[in-house]
Amino acid sequence: MGVGRPDADRPIGLMTTRTASSETAEPGTAVPAPARRSRPAWLPDAQVVAGYLGLAVLLTSGQWWQAGRLFHQAGDQVLFEWMLAHAARAVVEGENPLFSTALNAPDGVNLMANTSVLGLGVPLTPVTLLFGSQAAFCVAVVCCLAGTATAWYALLRRRLITARSAAAIGGLICGFAPGMIAQAGAHLHVAAQFLVPAILALVFRPRPGPGGVWRPGVGLGLLLVWQVFIGEEVLVFLALAAGVLALGYALADRVAARRLAPALIGRLSVAAVVAAVLLAYPLWFQFRGPQHYSGMAFAAHGFQLDAASFTASARQTVLGDDWLPGLLSPNPTEENSFFGPGLLVLAVVVVIWLWRRPLVRALAGCGLVFALLSLGTELRVDGGATGIPGPYRLVAGLPLLDLAVPARFALVCVPVLGVLMALSLDRVRAARRPPAAPGLPVRLLWTGAVAAALLPLVPTPIRAVPIAPVPEFVAGGGWRPLVPPGRTVVAVPPVTGAALSPVMLWSARTGLAFRAAGGYFIGPTGPDDPTARWGTPDRPTAVLLRRVAETGTVPVVTDADRRQAVEDLRHWRAAVVVLGRLPHGEPVRRTVEELLGPGRPVDGGWVWDVRDRVG
Repeated sequence: MGVGRPDADRPIGLMTTRTASSETAEPGTAVPAPARRSRPAWLPDAQVVAGYLGLAVLLTSGQWWQAGRLFHQAGDQVLFEWMLAHAARAVVEGENPLFSTALNAPDGVNLMANTSVLGLGVPLTPVTLLFGSQAAFCVAVVCCLAGTATAWYALLRRRLITARSAAAIGGLICGFAPGMIAQAGAHLHVAAQFLVPAILALVFRPRPGPGGVWRPGVGLGLLLVWQVFIGEEVLVFLALAAGVLALGYALADRVAARRLAPALIGRLSVAAVVAAVLLAYPLWFQFRGPQHYSGMAFAAHGFQLDAASFTASARQTVLGDDWLPGLLSPNPTEENSFFGPGLLVLAVVVVIWLWRRPLVRALAGCGLVFALLSLGTELRVDGGATGIPGPYRLVAGLPLLDLAVPARFALVCVPVLGVLMALSLDRVRAARRPPAAPGLPVRLLWTGAVAAALLPLVPTPIRAVPIAPVPEFVAGGGWRPLVPPGRTVVAVPPVTGAALSPVMLWSARTGLAFRAAGGYFIGPTGPDDPTARWGTPDRPTAVLLRRVAETGTVPVVTDADRRQAVEDLRHWRAAVVVLGRLPHGEPVRRTVEELLGPGRPVDGGWVWDVRDRVG
């Protein structure tokens, strides 16, 4: 609401279109002038975007061309690799993109109720088909980081910032802050925030342009639909943040708010109608379709940040370590604050310095609100509970917010800080020091202070860990003659909970070529109980084999265990049981032989043909 410069009411674009005259030398310098004029106007913007892409590729370097490695939250990467493979298969085979029976046989998975990232998977279909799910995942991470930085850079250049360098720094913070790096290696649906600036640009247009409220309203509605198919969680946070920002701006500049409110409400109304029409069936499928669930499979309220995390260094920064972040955040993927003391101090200085600008006051209020919400229901400091109720307790029972992960509210602070730093750098660049003024220029001092605050936040490549490769028997299609239509491949152990699922990785890397039992997803507890849980209820044989895989201890197998194994295989409609590489592979193999009889060695593992057992 009134977030633009008075002379810039155009919608956001990826590149600026400034005239050459504003970029060339003055008339007196005849020699260099032709060279300056010959440079394409878009080249500096392209260089900024290329820098973002180069940094994103560098940060994912631990996995490029290494099939045997995954990012440190391996289970989450396997989930999203599978989702990308499913999206590609849905495009090519015309399958239902919202549901799949390729996983969790025989019941299937409601993918609309899970993080299926169709908004990423469909555009990446050519990459997935040509290079596989791992390459598609790495490309998606690069697009999430560099795309988010680029989108914020474009918004800043078009609406708020004159200096390209200031906008570039703002985009860099928005796309590569510690919280974004932490999320990128595991949660594509959270790291993919490249639509956020475009949505804000359409919501907060400085004044009505061509098309009135209809054209931007329809465009906004389509962007909202796309964001739903990338990640609904980011859209919820965006809606809350935009509401707080609009309220803060209205309180700071009531006259402008009253003038801009009618067009804003009109755009939002058109967008709401467009989005409601296009999302009616997908949302019905999510909440009422097969294998839908209610609630969350984990205690979301338990994922909160420590107040001390805001001034600490994250794991994946040049000054980070494993000990302190582990104390101050729920897990490595939720290090969403960790801005360091320098950046927060400069942010306070900027707010005081530019307090007269309504936008700055609105940004300050928005950042403070979401920083406080990220502290959860009880304030923690340096790893210890204080007993002081956290602000999140006031809203924890509201619809949608009762399912939110409090730690992720701090991600709203990332663009707040990025925009504040960009505004300050743009301000000092435009300032002119009197010739007789002593000391270093203010521009140099402030630029140095920002650089010093950002240097400790420089990210390091996302950590990768080794992973057992897909058995050649599976990757090469050796299973095909043994698995008739309607039957499944069962991996050992047949994980159905929140643990790393080998068969899900095998399925993703083979393009969902076979149906599989188990998997890593959220589903209902049972046919008559929609309460959310990880996977489906464990079968007794799955529990037995998982215990052996974890402990390496071979149990005493009884005839009852053997009868139960056959019953479970019938439930899964199994054709073959496959054992790949496991840390305790030999004890697991001996246990499976006690249950099913001798297996035969294959490339990369062991296989048991159980077609005659299942019938």
